Amino acid sequence: MYGALDISVSGMIAQRTRMEVISANIANQNTILDADGNLSPYKRRHVMFSPGNPGATSPAGRAMGVHVSEIYANPDAIQWKWDPSSPYANADGYVPTPDIDSVTEQINAMEAMRAYEANIAAAEATKAMMAQALRLIA
Repeated sequence: MYGALDISVSGMIAQRTRMEVISANIANQNTILDADGNLSPYKRRHVMFSPGNPGATSPAGRAMGVHVSEIYANPDAIQWKWDPSSPYANADGYVPTPDIDSVTEQINAMEAMRAYEANIAAAEATKAMMAQALRLIA
């Protein structure tokens, strides 16, 4: 059975993934080198949600809830900073850096946290309703 509790859980999983991506963006806001030491600025990631849960066992379950359909790395999220003394500067003295704004990421994190908390509240309400229904039956 796919019900309100499963819908809330799928929302919590999706928001947790979103928080992980936001944390990675903040942690890499000054990263300009890849793992091999080559100049390749970190690309800001975005989480894309889609309706439904493809992993659900029933057709009704696949139509409900939410899931992360894609984590998109924006290839154009680069800003150029003037630093002619950097060994990574181009001929004009500019260094490519990730275009990640800490304030925007923190606002996105607060929004994801509030959505996660709303899903927890919905799950708690669902549990309370189920418990009350069981008390009425017994």
